[in-house]
Amino acid sequence: MSALKSEQGFWAGLKKPILALSPMDDVTDAAFRRLIAHCGKPDVMITEFVSVDGLCSAGRERLLKDLRYDESERPIAAQLFGCNPELFQQSAELVASLGFDCIDINMGCPVKAVCNTGSGSSLIRKPELAQEIIQATIDGAGRLPVSVKTRIGYDKLQTEEWSAALLQAQPAAITFHLRTKKEQSMVPAHWEEMPKIVSLAQGTGVLILGNGDIKTIEQAERVSAETGCDGVMMGRAIFGNPWLFNRQRKIEDITMDELLETMLAHCHLYEEVFGDDKKFLMMRKHLMAYASGFSGAKELRMSLEKVFTAADVVAAVEAFRRRTSL
Repeated sequence: MSALKSEQGFWAGLKKPILALSPMDDVTDAAFRRLIAHCGKPDVMITEFVSVDGLCSAGRERLLKDLRYDESERPIAAQLFGCNPELFQQSAELVASLGFDCIDINMGCPVKAVCNTGSGSSLIRKPELAQEIIQATIDGAGRLPVSVKTRIGYDKLQTEEWSAALLQAQPAAITFHLRTKKEQSMVPAHWEEMPKIVSLAQGTGVLILGNGDIKTIEQAERVSAETGCDGVMMGRAIFGNPWLFNRQRKIEDITMDELLETMLAHCHLYEEVFGDDKKFLMMRKHLMAYASGFSGAKELRMSLEKVFTAADVVAAVEAFRRRTSL
């Protein structure tokens, strides 16, 4: 296969180890990313994944709302999923016209509904199709770099053969969630596999990032140094901690008052960004994460389980403050 190498774009200027925010469906939405950019900005942000089939359909206007972003989030990548190379090329052209800094291809989602369409982790079983998708996306991206986020196997470890296939397609960067599709997040990430990938990537110019079980910048720097990867992507550790990527702030140093004010800011930002497009109920997972680890948190969580608007959250926090004299 003769690969057309992806443009490097902003990736070429990033200081190593690169620290990126992992895209998570119904979590790292436009409102939360904007808050994170304010509290502690990572080197790279990526949108929630959007279907190329949907973007190339008559009803794409709704999906385009999932690709909204703020200038504060740059560099920002749009993540796409699907299994049709032609639609990836068309979607890449659209994403480029929207002003994004990068296009990221989801080849790692383990959710059954996604895999049943031949998308996400299912592409690990079809390396030639995966290569075609990368090339089609590069063709449509113009001068935008193209990256990939994937796993290291489907129902067993396939680290070397799968990473070799992706490297042959020459994307700008590849992030490996160091578990298989079958493992999802039920076992510790296989960081011992990363040196194999790094060795294969030497001389290709493709940046290699790792993902899985990393909760702090210090951990990220350590595993990067130990394994030789170019950077680390962190995901679940961002829950309740938008300061995760801030080198000057630690979550244990954040006062309860600042935590509550940030939670309220997140709620107001959610309503400002989404209006009636998304139900406020989606915020509850964030609220439960914020209301944790301090005296009275259980009682506050019980109140937050009943909220339907930002105003409800304000009332719950005010009642909590009265009870605790905060």
